Amino acid sequence: MAEMTPPTPKEAFELLLAGNRRFVAGAPEHPNQDAARRAEIAPLQRPFAVLFGCSDSRLAAEIIFDRGLGDLFVVRTAGHVMGTEVLGSVEYGTNVLDCPLVVVLGHDACGAVAAACAALDDGTVPAGYIRDVVERVTPSVLAARATGHLTPDEILAEHVRHTVDLLLERSRLLAQRVDAGQAAVVGLCYRLADGRADLVAARGLDIATTSAG
Repeated sequence: MAEMTPPTPKEAFELLLAGNRRFVAGAPEHPNQDAARRAEIAPLQRPFAVLFGCSDSRLAAEIIFDRGLGDLFVVRTAGHVMGTEVLGSVEYGTNVLDCPLVVVLGHDACGAVAAACAALDDGTVPAGYIRDVVERVTPSVLAARATGHLTPDEILAEHVRHTVDLLLERSRLLAQRVDAGQAAVVGLCYRLADGRADLVAARGLDIATTSAG
């Protein structure tokens, strides 16, 4: 039987983390991935979370959170950098599809973050539109360094937190839903080696976070 859309942001978050724990333990259940689920959601989608993450090929959301068809509304860009297309997509997920949870998902060994660090350290600037991606990550690197956070993990965590706050700053619709208790925004740092997703930011949820992933 298909799971109902969680009625609260906290329940949506717990459902997502439960799937990640199964993935880390090597015991995935692969829910909602059969023909019956495919037929059930063909007329209408009811995802329980919007996931805005990096485009990295190792960051497949439905796999690392052990979810299936119709569970997650996924938006991805290199370095999870944000433009109007991203904002509109996230707002569609929360305000049209009524998702109670927005997740910003970053990961260690992120090429966009590494490129931003290199650009600041030695002036190495990528060609083409890759430069635009790097320039959008640079403020996070500068903010991390300004507060003494210098390791790759610390810089990554700052970039995820910065993205969470930027979403709420730029999207009035999302901020209103969070203020009303209808949605929450969380930031997770994914560990490529062990598959764990650590919470580093939470807006609209009263839950402890790690300092730097």
